[in-house]
Formats: sequence, C-alpha cells, structure tokens
Amino acid sequence: MSFTPTRAGRAALAVAAAGLLLSTAACGGSDSSSSQGDPNAKVTMTLWTNSTTGPGVQYFKDAAAAYHTAHPKVTIKVQSVQNEDLDGKLQTALQAGKGTAPDLFLQRGGGKLQAMVDANQILDISDSISADARTNVSAGAWNTENVDGKTYAMPVDILPGGFWYSKDVFSKAGITTPPSSLAELEAANTKLTAAGVAPIAVGGKDAWPAAHWYYWFALRECSQQTLNDTAKSLKFDDACWTKAGDDLQAFVKTKPFQEGFLNTSAQQGAGSSAGLVANHKAGSELMGAWDPGVIASLTPDQKPLKDLGFFPFVSVPGGAGDQSAIMGGADGYSCSAWAPKAQCTDFLNFLVTADQQKAYATAFQSIPVNKQAQTTVADPTLRAAMDAANNAPYISMWLDTLYGQNIGNALNTAVVNMLAGKGSVADIVDSVNQAAAKG
Repeated sequence: MSFTPTRAGRAALAVAAAGLLLSTAACGGSDSSSSQGDPNAKVTMTLWTNSTTGPGVQYFKDAAAAYHTAHPKVTIKVQSVQNEDLDGKLQTALQAGKGTAPDLFLQRGGGKLQAMVDANQILDISDSISADARTNVSAGAWNTENVDGKTYAMPVDILPGGFWYSKDVFSKAGITTPPSSLAELEAANTKLTAAGVAPIAVGGKDAWPAAHWYYWFALRECSQQTLNDTAKSLKFDDACWTKAGDDLQAFVKTKPFQEGFLNTSAQQGAGSSAGLVANHKAGSELMGAWDPGVIASLTPDQKPLKDLGFFPFVSVPGGAGDQSAIMGGADGYSCSAWAPKAQCTDFLNFLVTADQQKAYATAFQSIPVNKQAQTTVADPTLRAAMDAANNAPYISMWLDTLYGQNIGNALNTAVVNMLAGKGSVADIVDSVNQAAAKG
C-alpha cells in the first residue's frame, strides 16, 4: 500500500534507501520566520525525513549542497526520524507550532494531510509551483497531494498498484495476453487452476493485502467525487461501497486465491504470497510497486524474477469509477505553516527538476514523478506500472491511508472477517460508519 509503517515491503525498500541531508543538530523550525515574505532573506530551514541509511543519504547530502551553492543564503538542516516514530513526533511538533515544527517534512497524504489542512498547520503551495513542475509531473501524482483543489505537498515519487505476475506461469497455462476485464481475469484464473497453480496469491494474515481487493473494487465502483467526499465525511453511505463488497464476495466464490490465504503472510519467506509468485507457485499477486523488490528477495537465487510482468487492475462492468484509475501511494514533501514560503517552495521545486529526480530515482529505486526523469527507470516491469500511472486520469491513495488510521483499521478488519465467513458486506459498511462516529 502506501508508504506507511504497515507496508513492510515498501518500508524496507524506501527506509533503507534514504537519510540525513546535512545536520541533525536542529530539531525545530526556521530561525528566520520573519522572512516568510522576503525571498531574499538569509534563512535556515529544517527538513524531517524518515530516511536513515543507504544510498539515499548521499543523494540528500548532494541535493542540499547543490541547492546551497545555487542559493548561498539558504541553509537546509535535515533531521532523520525513524519511520515508525515520524508520525507521532511530527504531530507533536506541528501542534507546538513555530519554533518546534520543521519547515519541510515528509508528507504521507490522505487523512493525515487532511488533518493538517484542517488544523492550519501546512502551507497551500498551489501558487508557488513552478511551470516546469506543473508541466512534467503527471496529473495523477498531483491528485495525491490535493485537498479541495489546492496543493499542499510536492510529490517526489509514485508507487502504483496492480498485478505482478509470472509470464512463464501464465504462458504454460495458455494465457497469452494479460486480462483487462473482470470476466477475462476469471477466465485466466480457471486456466491457471487447471494448470495446477494458485491463480492469485494473497497474504491475508497481514490483513491489508486482503483488504486491497475491496479497495480496488471500490475504486472501480465509486466515482472520484465519492472517494473525495468520503475523505471528508468518513461515512460509507454511497451504494457503491456495498456494491464493491458484493463484487468481492462474488469474485471469491470463484476460488481465485491459494488454499489457506487468510493464514498466509505477505512478504516473509518462500511460503508468503510474494514468495509463491517468486517460486512459480502462483500466477500473480495484487500489490504495490514495491513488490518486484520483495519478490526478488524470495526467488531461489535471490535475484529479480526474470519473467515478472505487470498489468493494471481490471475493469468492472457498470462501475461509476474511471476504469483506468490507479490506486497507490506517493511520497511528497510539505511546508509547515511557519516556514519561509518563498524559500521553502523554491526548494520543493528544485527537488522535482529532471536532474534531481534522476538522482532520486537511482538512489531510491523508485518511479520519479518528473516525466523527463523517468528514462532512469530501466526495469521493464516497473516501467509498465509507471506508464499505467502516467496514463491514469487520477490516482487514489490506498483507502486506509486516504481515510486515516481509525477508518483504515476498521475497514481492513471487516474485509478480512467477511472473507473468513465471520462477517458480511453490510458489516464492512457498518464498521466504517461506527469508526467514523467515534472519531
């Protein structure tokens, strides 16, 4: 899912690849808050990131040094905060406000972004985004950082979701073209079952991989407006939420998943859902763009799966959502409400220039948001996911990120209960509404 602590695979990829920009000495915000309206003032800004080790450390050092060389009056001090600790420390710092809050910080988006906007803790940067950034960053990536049509963070990479599949397994089952509709997916699953492999691997033991399936059906059944409206109301009162559950229930009756999928972990060992794909025991897995790295770590030689492919989630007949929409995550950086806006937003624009994005993508093994920098992505499977994201009319964040932790936990639990025969579609809707009522 998104870049959150619950996504172990992505956390392992991203947290291991980043680090400290210049100095960890300063914990608070800018020492030049009076310069917020003066673009020529001398300022020192702090930046908080969840990066701790790996090649990303050098990237950030180089980026900070390059920016300081071009802008001698601007110094950036970056503090590295452990991924699992970042949300709590950031919330405390933003509540403390001026003098404690960082000027720039990693933005996870979704419900957390909405809460910061509601509390006036974050700058609207809509009027400060460079023409270069507007031109070269895809519309889908901007959507992940928007609230009510205003932009509150600069996206730096994207992690779209979809099916990661074994081309060899598909070929041996007689599947020559990846499915693009629900009917075609079910037909492919029938062929895979006949070939003696599990059609689709699911790590239901970790809950969120199983809940992904409900998310994706909801993305197809619910309009973008409904998804956005629900981010405010946090109530599943549109009929599309029930229809998504009905879709999932009907799909599960076709037995598309491996035996014991509810007791299978997602990413730990050869018997995990990712491991089943890595060892040709399953045809595919529905997951985010961190999956190729996880699968590679679980192949017999611990090298990338040579026959790995990607295809987007299939279309669902009659759905109100755009059938080309993508679900996934995006990393971004925001300016706190007390940051010197001119300098802060200029640095954000710098981070998405082509050269910086190429360096970022190499260091983080990720998909950069700048289209000119996307030539850096050499892996054909990752490029396929990138193209799907670039062509998407919009990208929705994973629903447990979009709607916040309380709603997300209730949603994930209810979906797993339904799949285990301990709950119903109505229970999914009721669980979310009850969580929303509790606040």
